[in-house]
Amino acid sequence: MSLPKTDPTKTKAWSGLLEHFEQIKSERMQSWFEADPDRAERMSITWADFYVDYSKNRINDKTLSLLFDMANEAGLKQAIDAQFSGAEINETEGRAVLHTALRDFGNMKPEVKETLAKIKSFSDKVINGSWKGASGKPITDVVNIGIGGSDLGPDMICEALKYYQNHLNVHFISNVDGDHVMESLKTLDRETTLFIIVSKTFTTQETLTNANTVRSWFLETMNEADVKHHFAAVSTNLDAVSEFGISSENIFPMWNWVGGRFSLWSAVGLSVACAVGYKNFEDLLRGAHNMDRHFQETDFNGNIPVVLALISVWYNNFFGSESECIVPYSQYLNKLVAYLQQGIMESNGKSVDRNGEVVSYQTGTIVWGSTGTNAQHAFFQLIHQGTKLIPTDFICFAHSLFGKTDHQNKLLANCFAQTEALLQGTYGMEVENSFKIFEGNKPTNTILIQKLTPQSLGSLIAMYEHKLFVQGVIWNIYSYDQWGVELGKKLAKNTLDAIENKSTSNTTNASTKRLINKSF
Repeated sequence: MSLPKTDPTKTKAWSGLLEHFEQIKSERMQSWFEADPDRAERMSITWADFYVDYSKNRINDKTLSLLFDMANEAGLKQAIDAQFSGAEINETEGRAVLHTALRDFGNMKPEVKETLAKIKSFSDKVINGSWKGASGKPITDVVNIGIGGSDLGPDMICEALKYYQNHLNVHFISNVDGDHVMESLKTLDRETTLFIIVSKTFTTQETLTNANTVRSWFLETMNEADVKHHFAAVSTNLDAVSEFGISSENIFPMWNWVGGRFSLWSAVGLSVACAVGYKNFEDLLRGAHNMDRHFQETDFNGNIPVVLALISVWYNNFFGSESECIVPYSQYLNKLVAYLQQGIMESNGKSVDRNGEVVSYQTGTIVWGSTGTNAQHAFFQLIHQGTKLIPTDFICFAHSLFGKTDHQNKLLANCFAQTEALLQGTYGMEVENSFKIFEGNKPTNTILIQKLTPQSLGSLIAMYEHKLFVQGVIWNIYSYDQWGVELGKKLAKNTLDAIENKSTSNTTNASTKRLINKSF
């Protein structure tokens, strides 16, 4: 079973959407709400502890009907079945895409179950102090060394679940910037720090450079034999890891059917399990699986990822909106946008379709944002009164974790009021001058979740994973390869040789040659 290869612009629904867009592109949501008191109830989805309000979008019932028709013509159901069945839907790399299998406790692969047991045993020992450093002291700090999916996911999760964190201090080293590495090491005690190196191939330039720098720093006062007490790895390259000095019992596997940017659910999440405990890590996985089942089993018209993805396609390909803003009203989620940027933009930043043809339409969206209410005092002016149409997701939680009612009431009031202001603007009001006119009619989705828990966070992340998958299916692109990243890696090796040898004789680009010469 493979993915369909349907050019969306050749479908009947696409033609219908083009005609429909011309009919409603200038209509105003304000008048739709006035004419239809049931709009908010009809255009919302309640699932588990999620309430998703998509009524404040420039769509009507016909829009949705045509979008669902497009999904059907694109073979979305077939594509979903292909992914969950383990078909090699990442055809350009000959791989299945089965990050969902990492969290399917009812039908779990033996190797995944075994790895989870190992994560539990390892993290329990580190947390309860039975894991000792070389000098016999318990671990106080855990450092994750990785980049991309080996960093962004675990870092985001640890920040998001900080309320649930135990006594361990968790740090992340990712950038090959030496200043970043040395700054991170300044406050650490070699005798009580555990380093987790995350690299599938154990050849990633940034990660290996950082790991070797950390190892050298460690050996300034410790011995080679001590490495096994302070280093673990998540990798498939057992020989390279062993040569580094890491013992085999401290090596955790990765699999080629899990893409890097979807790998936090695997042993890549080892630092998460250490930070918040294995039970919370497993709850995170179970929450994601709940969303997997919702996505796989629910009809399109009540399917949260499908509805959000189709609305996104509507704005991207018909209104010409190039970006989407995501604003979580929780400071705990301040790293969520950076994480989603990789997941969405690396997946769907493609210009060749699944037939190998250059696309004639826009794919991908630029994802950006920040936390509310900070964002309201920063870039919201552009969304309210700027010339760009920027669909925005508002994410909020009905209940806070510390129970500060006054703060929570004001936080929710701001979130809800901003979506209303973007919708309503100054429509129907007398305004004293043109500078104070707000057009309104700005689209938003509101994702209201009861509480920030490991389980609800897992569901939220999985929701966006499935959303980007649906977008990729509609756009007829391969969402799970990233060949564009590889070219930069290759060029960086040649450039590094020129910088290290202080010679640009083999550098052909005039601009690059001058930049290298200026850096000597």
